[in-house]
Amino acid sequence: MFNKIFKLILISISFFALNGCIQTAALVGPGITVASSGSVARAGIQLAVDHSIKKETGKNSIELVKDEVLKSNKKRKFHREFSNLVEKRVELTHKKIKLKLE
Repeated sequence: MFNKIFKLILISISFFALNGCIQTAALVGPGITVASSGSVARAGIQLAVDHSIKKETGKNSIELVKDEVLKSNKKRKFHREFSNLVEKRVELTHKKIKLKLE
């Protein structure tokens, strides 16, 4: 009898421990929004926007923003490196022209 009760308790605890963490994690963002702003409508809109972003891009809103920031940083870095390269080439050309003129 004790063995059956122990198994039943163990199975019950495992259902709670292994019960779809992803589904409850999806509600954390809107829950925080409700707690911080007090607006259920705002949380609902956030959930709808996040869902549509996920459906459209396959990424959640945080991943999408992170990828866009990384793209922007890469473009800025390229432009900075390219302008430095052009400036160095212009300086070298000016030096060579001065040497030939003298």
